[in-house]
Amino acid sequence: MNLNLLAPELSLGVTAVAVILLDLFLGRKWPLVLVSIVGLAVAAAFSAAMWGGEATNAFHNMLVVDSFSLFFKLLLLGIAALVILASVDYVSRFTERQGEYYALILLSTGGMMLLASARELITIFISVELTGIPLYVLAGFLKDPKSSEASLKYLLVGAISSAVSLYGMAMVFGLTGTTFLDEIREAIPTGRAFDNPALLLGIVFMIAGFGFKIAAFPFGLVVPDVYEGSPTTVAAFLSVAKKAAGLAVILRVFNVALGAPLGISLDWAAMFAVLSAISMTFGNLVAIAQTNIKRMLGYSSIAQAGYLMVGLATVTALGRDAVIFFMASYALTNVAAFIAITAISHRIDSDLISDYTGMARRAPLLALALAFCLISLTGIPVTAGFVSKVYIFNAAVQNRLFWLVIVGVINSVISAYYYLRVVKVMYLGEPASAERLPSSWPLRIALFIPTVGVLIVGLLPSPLIQAAQTAAGVFSP
Repeated sequence: MNLNLLAPELSLGVTAVAVILLDLFLGRKWPLVLVSIVGLAVAAAFSAAMWGGEATNAFHNMLVVDSFSLFFKLLLLGIAALVILASVDYVSRFTERQGEYYALILLSTGGMMLLASARELITIFISVELTGIPLYVLAGFLKDPKSSEASLKYLLVGAISSAVSLYGMAMVFGLTGTTFLDEIREAIPTGRAFDNPALLLGIVFMIAGFGFKIAAFPFGLVVPDVYEGSPTTVAAFLSVAKKAAGLAVILRVFNVALGAPLGISLDWAAMFAVLSAISMTFGNLVAIAQTNIKRMLGYSSIAQAGYLMVGLATVTALGRDAVIFFMASYALTNVAAFIAITAISHRIDSDLISDYTGMARRAPLLALALAFCLISLTGIPVTAGFVSKVYIFNAAVQNRLFWLVIVGVINSVISAYYYLRVVKVMYLGEPASAERLPSSWPLRIALFIPTVGVLIVGLLPSPLIQAAQTAAGVFSP
């Protein structure tokens, strides 16, 4: 069964069990962080060692290890490591449950990695549940009314989205008689999806179910509530890791199983184009009115899902490259922004934007990192966000989706209002206190790495572009 191909996922499972067992016997909890980071590093080493090899199937062709899955595995492992490092201070809010906290992050990451490798519908569904169940628990980890509400809402909407996507998979299985993605591609009837009601419904339901995973409109409307009530570090993990895993499964399903014939590709591409425009516009307009920074980034996440779907709507190799590059750039930017918010909000015990007034004087490095990341999310030059938007809009222009590019550019201008409003508050307002905000070295390291990454990708994007092209190359005819 080629268990060696699952070495990254198995190592995370072993690490999660080790963390739980150590938590039972250790009075001091810092070794849990060390063990978690070592486990993630081992999984990353296994993944990196397989990079550049031939695509290999495992477990009777239900999983595949290729450059695409390995790219997302390395991305997800990096995100998990940064979130765990950033949690060192924050976990004081739930001291007695630190072992469970780290273990759940590791287990969810393992589920996401399996999702990136899945090439069969049942395996995809199981991986989605392995990913989601730990996240439902993590969302309610603070055990206060808002946190419990966030967990319940996330559970209910997540269960509904899973059921909807499963129903779509069942429709496709009933039509083709197989659950393997490459076999579905061969068995799909020729013609347009709109000419085949069963296929059309299957595609619509899968887009709806997977749309929740990347926080697209209207499936991601619960996201701001979940971000607000969840621990800030969990919100950081949700905002990038879950979106990356969701994007991986969307790319795999729609480019392998539903990538042919061309007419069917054009049909689901049109659906993604419409959802893209709506998600961008809704997310950015509603974000303007937010006073809570986590809710603002929640609606921003819906808008960013819209930008991602611009690339999905192109149905071209350039579009796939751009989508993967955009996801990696967004992951760097958003995880850094949330880590800065974690450091600030934990000390001032508030997520209100008004309480960030004058933060540049109280925590100059944190404010600088947050401001730089918000600038990147806006899409201003010399940042990863600028390069990723140019890349993805260029793919749309090449595919003559001019109307969608216009909508995207207008929405980028709109987003500048609420992103730069936070920067203005931090740098031009008078602080309520002159007290400095301390932060631990692990958190500073966790913030420094992605922030510098945002700058490096903005100045020298070629290495990441090449990696994205290699990952997307598995879908080439």
